[in-house]
Amino acid sequence: MAKIQLLVPDIGDFDSVDVIEVLINDGDQIQLDDSVLTLESDKATMEVPATYAGKVSNLQVKVGDKVAKGSYICDLEVSDAAVAAPNDASTEQQTPTVAEIAAAPAAVEQAPTKLHEQTHASNVGLPIARSVSNTPKPVNHQSSGAVFHATPTVRAFARVLGVELTQVSGSGSKGRILKTDIEAFVKSVMQAGGAQATSGTVGSGIPVLPTIDFTQFGEVEEVELSRIKKISGKHLSTAWLNIPHVTQFDECDITSLEEFRKDMKAQAEKAGVKLTPLVFIMKAVVAGLKSFPNFNASLSPDGQKLLRKGYFNIGIAVDTPNGLVVPVVRDVDQKSIFELSRELMELSAKARDGKLSPKDLSGGCFSISSLGGIGGTQFTPIVNAPEVAIMGVSKAKIQPVWDGSSFQPRLIMPFSVSYDHRVIDGAEGVRFTQFIGQHLADIRQLLL
Repeated sequence: MAKIQLLVPDIGDFDSVDVIEVLINDGDQIQLDDSVLTLESDKATMEVPATYAGKVSNLQVKVGDKVAKGSYICDLEVSDAAVAAPNDASTEQQTPTVAEIAAAPAAVEQAPTKLHEQTHASNVGLPIARSVSNTPKPVNHQSSGAVFHATPTVRAFARVLGVELTQVSGSGSKGRILKTDIEAFVKSVMQAGGAQATSGTVGSGIPVLPTIDFTQFGEVEEVELSRIKKISGKHLSTAWLNIPHVTQFDECDITSLEEFRKDMKAQAEKAGVKLTPLVFIMKAVVAGLKSFPNFNASLSPDGQKLLRKGYFNIGIAVDTPNGLVVPVVRDVDQKSIFELSRELMELSAKARDGKLSPKDLSGGCFSISSLGGIGGTQFTPIVNAPEVAIMGVSKAKIQPVWDGSSFQPRLIMPFSVSYDHRVIDGAEGVRFTQFIGQHLADIRQLLL
C-alpha cells in the first residue's frame, strides 16, 4: 500500500473558498470520483472529488475552513498498482479546471455528476490509470441566483425523498438548506397529515408556512385557541384539501315568508318558541334533498360509490363564545315548524353552555350556516365532510324588483350552496338552488 496526499484541485481565481460540507471521515473507504468536500465561492457551489480510491486518514479540513488550490485535505492509502499506473498521452490534452467546469451551463436540479477523470489527475499532478475522453462532465453546482440554496449532496438527498427544495426553509449560513432542514420538513408534513386519505382521495403534501418572529415588528399577544377551534380547524382543513369545492350563489324573494312568519309570531309566543326564518329554510332544504337525492348522500370510503340516505338530519352552525359548532336536528321532515323552533332553541342553549353530547353533533346529512342575523352579502361555506353539500344564508334586505310595470319593494335573501364536485355537477347544483329559492318564495309549495 502507498500513501498519497489528497489536495484541493484548481478552483479558479480564488485565494480562499469556504468549506461548507465535509463528506468524509477518518477511516472511510472511498472510491474514485467520490465527493469529499463541498466548497462555496461567490459564484458557485461545487464538490471536490477523490482522485483515487483508498482509505482516508489524517483528515485536516473542517466546515468553516477556507481552502485554495493545493490545500491539503487528507491522506489516502491506495494500492501500489494505482500509483504506479503509467501516464498515457491523454494527460497531455488540455483539460478544464474545476471552476471552468462549474461555470458551464448546468441545470440546478440535475442529478449529481462527477468531474472528468482526466481533470482529477492533471490538477494534482498524478498519473491517470486509464484513458479518458475530451468531453468534461459538468460539476453539479448551485449558482448564487438560484431559488433555493443547497449543496449538490443535499439536493440529491431531497430528490431521493421527493422533496421540492423551493418548499423548504434553510437554517444554514446565508439561508442554506441542510439535510436536517429536509428531515424536519418531511417530519412536519407527516405530522400535519399532508397525505391523509379522505373519501377515496389523498390530499397533496402541503408545505408548511415559514416561521416568523412577529415580535421584531412590534408587540405581540399570544392567545391559546379554544378546544373547539382546534378540533374544527383540523376538520375544516381536511375537508378543504380533499373535497373539490364548487359554490353556487343565488337569491330568493322571501317577502311572503316573512309576512307569514310575523303573522304567526303571537301564536309562536303562546307555544313558547321563537319563530325564525331558519326553520322555514330547513323545511325547504328537506324538500330539496328529497327531489335531489345526491345532495343527501356521502361517498363510500373508496370514493367509488354514493351512499344515499333515507333520513333527513340537518346540521345547524351555531356561534358560541368558544367557536363554531354544528349540532344536528334529526328527522326534520317529520317535525312541525314549532317543534323545530323548540329544538333549535334547546340545541343552541346547550351549544353556548358547552353541554352538547357527541350524539348531538353526529348523523348530519346536510348543513346550514346562517349569518343572516349578523350581515354580509354572500360567502362560501366549507362542506362539512362526510356530507357533500352545505348552505350559507346571508342577510336579507329590501330591494326594488320589476314586476312588469313598476318596481316593487321586495325582501331578497342571498344564499349559497357549496358542494362536492365529485358527486354534484354544476347543472344539478343550480337546479338545487333554484328549487330552494322557489320554495322559500312560495312556502305553500312545502305543503305539496
